Parts: sequence; C-alpha cells; structure tokens
Amino acid sequence: MRCIMEFILNPLLPLSGFAVGLLVGLTGVGGGSLMTPLLVLLFGFKPATAVGTDLLYAAITKSGGSWVHHRHDNIDWAITGRLALGSVPAAGLTVLLLAQLGVKDHGATGLISVVLGVALLLTAASLIFRQRLLDLAHRRSASADFSHRHVAGLTVAVGAAVGVLVTISSVGAGALGVTALTFLYPQLAARRIVGSDIAHAVPLTLVAGLGHWWLGTVDVVLLVSLLIGSLPGIALGAHFAAKVPERALRGLLASVLLLVGGKLIFV
Repeated sequence: MRCIMEFILNPLLPLSGFAVGLLVGLTGVGGGSLMTPLLVLLFGFKPATAVGTDLLYAAITKSGGSWVHHRHDNIDWAITGRLALGSVPAAGLTVLLLAQLGVKDHGATGLISVVLGVALLLTAASLIFRQRLLDLAHRRSASADFSHRHVAGLTVAVGAAVGVLVTISSVGAGALGVTALTFLYPQLAARRIVGSDIAHAVPLTLVAGLGHWWLGTVDVVLLVSLLIGSLPGIALGAHFAAKVPERALRGLLASVLLLVGGKLIFV
C-alpha cells in the first residue's frame, strides 16, 4: 500500500526512471552516473540511500542486458571473471569500511558525495576523449609488450578499483570499465568489451547493493518506482539506438556530468 501511495504522490520518480532508462538504451551509458545525482540533487535523497538503491536497480536492469549479450556471444567470461575476482571482494571490504564509518553520519555522507563527484568527472572525461583513447589503445597494441599474465593481473586490479568506486558512488562500472578494458584488450571487439563489462557489473552491483541493504541504505519503494519507469525506457531507447546521433548525445551527457560532478565536489 505504501508503495502505491508514494508512486501516486510522486510520479516524477518513475518518469525520471524512464528518462534515464531511455538514455541508457540509446547510448549504453548514464545509469548510475545520472540516476544517483538525480536522486540526491533533485529529489533530496541522502547520498547513501541514493547509492544503495541505485546499486540494486543496476543489478536488476543489467541482468537482462547481460542475458541478451550472452545469447549473442558478446561476453568474454574469462575477462568478466578476472574483473569480478578483484571487484567483488573489494566491494565487500568497502561495505565493511562504510559500516565502520557509520554510513549515515555526516562524515560518510560527505565522503560519498565527493567520491560520487569525482566518479562523474572521470566518466565525463572518458566520454569526451573516448575516440582519442581508442586511437591510443590501438597504437599501444601494435607495440604492446605485456604478457598475458600481466594483463590478467591488471584486469583484477582494475576490477578492485572499480569495485571500491562503485560501492561508494554507484558510478564507474559502465564508461570507466569499458575504457579500462579497451586499453587492456585493444584487439577485442567492441561488442565483447561492452558485453563483458555489463556481465561483470551484475555480480558487482548485486554484492554492493546487498551490502547497502545490510547497512540500511536501500529504499524499496524508490527502487520499485524507478524500475516501473526505467524498464520500458531502456527497451524503447535500445529500439531507436541506431537512429539517433550517438556522438551528440554522449557530448550532452558528458557536459551534464561535468556540471553535476563539480557541484557535488565543490558545493
């Protein structure tokens, strides 16, 4: 009954879920990087609640995307496993750290806001310089001297870094993960990089989200409201993805993330 009442009282929540889902379907980026700051700055949710709820939201929505990529053979499970080997333990340890800090205290709230802002700025940079980064990665591949063992170890390390970042801010598993994988595996097809990154995000966001549930920072009513709007939004965006200027959308998204990230850090 409470869920129905709050949905009726605040229809902007599912509407916001639809808008973010539409953008995710169109560009593949924008889930946590838009949803979490939107919940904090527009709706006034505490940063910890916004992060915790968004993590479970991401785990649910990306499960469907992961299944689709698996059916199209777009996932390199070895890479996904290496990322998870670093990210899942890092997420668990970060949850314990947040518990020690007192996740709802002022100090922890400030930490989450700053880390969220930094994550948004990094995501914006990865969007703005994506093509240059791709060109650099391909040039590096021609003279790469990393052994397979080194690449595997670096992949685990990247997973651990992303695990910490995502658990604190809910941002980083998308654009930052894809950028890192592009550098580490420049010969891998783009569709398999994206598919592997999405598959990795499922266990990471699930573990981090359940950790936040344990911390008491997940709002179930908010989660349901967002899913009501975002699931059709993602489906619609994916349907029209080939018909819109992706570069322009990514540029607009990067500009928004720069403004929001700066506001969270410096205001």
